[in-house]
Parts: sequence; C-alpha cells; structure tokens
Amino acid sequence: MRIFATLNLSVLSALLALPIPAAHAEEGVVDIAFVGDIMVAETPGELIERGEDPFQPFAAWLHDADLRVGNLECVIATGGTAETKPYTFRAHPRTLPVLARHFDAFSLANNHSGDFGKAAFLEQLGLMRQAGLPYFGGGADLEEAHRPWIVERNGLRIAFLGYDEFKPRAFEAGANKPGIAWSGEDEQVIDDIVAARTRYHADLVIPFMHWGWEDEGYPSERQKVFAREMLDAGADMVVGAHPHVTQGAEIHNGKPIVYSLGNFLFNGFDTEATQTGWTLNVTMDRQGVVAWRTHVARLDKNGVPHPDPTTASPCGKRGDRNVGQCRDE
Repeated sequence: MRIFATLNLSVLSALLALPIPAAHAEEGVVDIAFVGDIMVAETPGELIERGEDPFQPFAAWLHDADLRVGNLECVIATGGTAETKPYTFRAHPRTLPVLARHFDAFSLANNHSGDFGKAAFLEQLGLMRQAGLPYFGGGADLEEAHRPWIVERNGLRIAFLGYDEFKPRAFEAGANKPGIAWSGEDEQVIDDIVAARTRYHADLVIPFMHWGWEDEGYPSERQKVFAREMLDAGADMVVGAHPHVTQGAEIHNGKPIVYSLGNFLFNGFDTEATQTGWTLNVTMDRQGVVAWRTHVARLDKNGVPHPDPTTASPCGKRGDRNVGQCRDE
C-alpha cells in the first residue's frame, strides 16, 4: 500500500467544493441514512487515487437523507507503525474529500482505528477536523471518545454514540490516552445514553455498535440483552456493524434494533454473505422512530457496493410488533 507524506492542495481545494445534501423542509422530522463498514485503504483507496468514486452507485440515495452516518473501519493518516495483528488498514488523506462528499459523520469505534498506533489515530482526528468531518466513538482521551456527536436537523437535536467491543481492547481511550470508546463496561454506556438526554438535551439518542462474532449471520445473546438494555435506558434505536455479514433485526418495546449492517465499502471478501450488506433509512420525529427500512447492497470484486432492488430485507414502522420484509421493486 502506498503512503504519502502530505495532504496536497488539490485535496484541500476539493473540500471547499463539496455538494450540500438535499434538505428536507418538514420541521420536526429527520431522515437518517446509515451504512456499515467502510474501508478506504487498499483497493477502494486505489480507486479514489485514480479519480473514481466508489460511493457513486449509492450517491443519490445518500444525497436524499438529512444525515448520513457510517462506520469508518480504517485509520486515515500518513504516519504511524502497523500493529501486530492479522489485518491493518491505513488510508491516505486524499480519501477525505470523497468521504465528506457523501457522509456527515463517522463512528470511529472499531477494531481498526488503532491499527497504526496512537500517533496515527491522533493524526486522523486532526485531519477529520480540518476536513470539517465530525466523528464520534473515538477521541484524544476517554472523555472525548464517550462524548456524543450532537447535531441539529429540522428542529430536532440528535445524539450519536459509538462503541466497540471487539478486541484489541488496547485501542480503548484512557483518561490521557487517545483511542476508542469501549462498550465492555455496560454501566458507562448506559450512563452515556442518560447523559445524552439530561446533560446534552438530545431529543433522540442512537448508539452505533461495533459488536458480534465475525461471519455469524445472527446476533449473540450478549448483543440481544445489551441492545434491549440500551433501549430501556432511553436510546431510540440501536444500529450495529462489525461481523462483515448482516445479522437481522428486532423490535423491542416498539423500538428497532438492526444488529449488523454488514459491509458497505470493503474489499477482500469472497462469499455471498460477506459481499452482501444493508443500508438503512430511518425516519424519526421527537417521539422516536416513525419508520425504518433496509436496502440490500451487493459488493463487487473491488468491494464497491451496488443496489439490489430485487431482494427483500427488514423494515418496520411505528406500532409494529414484528419486523417486516420490504423490497424496492
């Protein structure tokens, strides 16, 4: 993988010309688009270096949302040294304009944010701030890693929280140490959800989890129990990723749980399950989720996602007790 030393002027110029997502006029209602794992090193990074946009097949869908959120499963930096682990992913800063063109924020709470050490992670935080690209689930210290990303859209104040519970736990932030938010301490996560309401005065609270066993197409008992605890503590829905496959959905006391969205942009996978992900549309008002539905994405040999409108996937609306199945056609 080629690593370059500086963020050049063409990247900075491109940041100033990014399109603004379509605004929805209805006050008190917000449409949020979620995607799963995004990795812009290796083949996706090479596509971007050649001037291609690997998000183009979903660009219109992303553009139609009020907010667009994904899991950034790599570090964006030029420095650092690879950790000793099976896979390490580092992307060049040239990828930032493409990410910022299509997304409003990213969760950094995952098992690859620390792949090139603390210095590279701190470099990424600075580059993302420079690009005007918010993040959550990670930070320069424990307090920042657990601080929600608070954003206001259409009169609603929304809090996004991100947590990882897949090792290495060495990537966890400390009192004076950069890193990610770890969800192994359940009480701290519950406290964060409560604080999002009481301290940050959020109307809506959404935890984005990095959890579950890889390649397993169903949630573990741990995931199911903890998701329900988060909803009972005041979260409006729970969204997950990490296993590189989709994991189904559930409704708990009227609130949806989408356990894993699977891969969105990620090369290196060769099974149907790992090359199939979900995108997620959620419409929310001050009372919580109004309607939600997933859409199927098929990844090609380069890891680029393409819509599959013919295959049904989970969906639901307020008042439903059971998860439905919807297709785009």
